[in-house]
This record gives sequence, structure tokens and C-alpha cells, in this order.
Amino acid sequence: QVQLVESGGGLVQAGGSLRLSCAASGLTFSRYAMVWFRQAPGRERDLVAAISRSGLNTAYSDSVKGRFTISRDNAKNTVYLQMNSLKAEDTAVYYCAAKFSTDSTYYGVVARNYDLWGQGTQVTVYS
Repeated sequence: QVQLVESGGGLVQAGGSLRLSCAASGLTFSRYAMVWFRQAPGRERDLVAAISRSGLNTAYSDSVKGRFTISRDNAKNTVYLQMNSLKAEDTAVYYCAAKFSTDSTYYGVVARNYDLWGQGTQVTVYS
């Protein structure tokens, strides 16, 4: 059974940091591009960051560029999102997602292209 399980969310003061993790099971993790999306109440699910299956190619939304870092450890079947300098507008439920790819450089930035999703983890930033 394929599972993506996010963890690391919580309540943090503005300017603080959190590291999210997404542990994958039931799949050959190194063959999947991974992505973090987030969804705030009343808003669409927006891209946060994406990473290719090799880990060498990444992409970020403009709103988090320079503050967030996506990384992966294929030996641990885990993708991470290091979030620094958090702002109130970063408050959302954060989801990881996976997409099988034969291209080691591929990463997708469109939610509908991903077919495996975690349950989400809440991040709340207060000022």
C-alpha cells in the first residue's frame, strides 16, 4: 500500500522555522518526483516547492524563494521542506505529493499531475 505521511507541522511565531517531513512507503521512492503544495482556507492548493527524483533539480514559488528549501533523502524515502523566516501568510495545510517519472530531471508544478498525496500537516504562523 502506497503511503505518504507528512509530519513536522505546528504552531510557530513569525520569523521562526519549521522542518516538514514526508515519509513514503510502498513505492520505489527514487523513481518519483516530489512536491510540496499548501492550501489555506478558502484558497486553491498552491505550489510551494518541487524536486526531481535525483534531487538535483528544484523549483520554488516566488512567495517562498529564499526562505524555504526542499530536499530529499532517497535512502530514507523522505522528502523535506525546511521553512525559515516564516510569515503569517505561510499559514496553511501543507501536502506532499509524488509522481512517477522516467526522467531524473523532471519535477511537476501542477497539482493535477500528481496522483499520490499525503493527508497534510497544519502549519500556523502567528505574529
